[in-house]
Amino acid sequence: MSRQPLAATAFVLALGACAAAVAQPPAQPPADPGPPLSGYPRDALRPPTPAELKTATYVRDVIYGHRDGMALTYDVFKPVKGANGALVVNMVSAGWRSSWAPPEERQARYQALIDKGFTVVALYHSSAPRFQVPDAVSDVRLGMRHIKRHAADYGADPARIGVWGASAGGHLALVAGMMADDGDPAAANPLERSGNRVAAVVAYFPPTDLAVLLQGRPKGGAIAFDDSLYPAVSPIHSVDARDPPTLILHGDADRGVPPSQGEMMRAALDKVGVENELRMFAGADHDFYVKGDPAKTDAYATEAMKAMVGWFETRLKP
Repeated sequence: MSRQPLAATAFVLALGACAAAVAQPPAQPPADPGPPLSGYPRDALRPPTPAELKTATYVRDVIYGHRDGMALTYDVFKPVKGANGALVVNMVSAGWRSSWAPPEERQARYQALIDKGFTVVALYHSSAPRFQVPDAVSDVRLGMRHIKRHAADYGADPARIGVWGASAGGHLALVAGMMADDGDPAAANPLERSGNRVAAVVAYFPPTDLAVLLQGRPKGGAIAFDDSLYPAVSPIHSVDARDPPTLILHGDADRGVPPSQGEMMRAALDKVGVENELRMFAGADHDFYVKGDPAKTDAYATEAMKAMVGWFETRLKP
């Protein structure tokens, strides 16, 4: 049987396929996935790999206090090898909502610190919408007392503690830095007699003066508290010369927390002679988001994480 008809048919089909391919519209660029969570690089928002899971052990659900009968907790991530004796506390907060996740799901967010030998603590606070900003402020200040008192139990030096957070978490990181004290010897709660000073702070796009930031915004959820409390929960009003070295990272096009919030904090720290740095990311909105440019967004978030790790490497040395 002749193969020519079959060959001719195959050629015609191939030609038609080529023509169809040529007629296809050009491939569309991938959709903008939107801002990453709290300024993390997208790669840090994935589950950790099996190899990464072997780099840390956990101390789970450490109770540092109670609110309305509910436990306030944190989780500890301890590097398996190369621990450097320093500890970094991450304020887990977005919109002053503190969402718990198992350590093995959250570890990739902290891997850059773990790989450098830092012990990491994920600190949770009582959460919006049931609780408001003053509750979160009170909780993290108490939590920092517990962490500092027990740092040695986690293989860390209580004099080498840093704090880090983004947005509401950045506000609470500044609270931990600027509103720290040496404890109240007369406090009824024994934990309140312990100090909670830290050695370094990194804050991504943080609220610093809530009276300015929240002026005119409708009351509700986390911000449904009396205006008279604004000074007591705004770290800019607690700045003094004993505050720790502070790095603030902010997008210069941030519409959620205007960059002026970071600029005011820089000026306040400069005034009292505290080491600080404010880095602005050109064209970045909240969460380092650059609309229509996911690669730029992720590059900024990656740069911010490297800056955060570098700040703690330098300021939390023995």
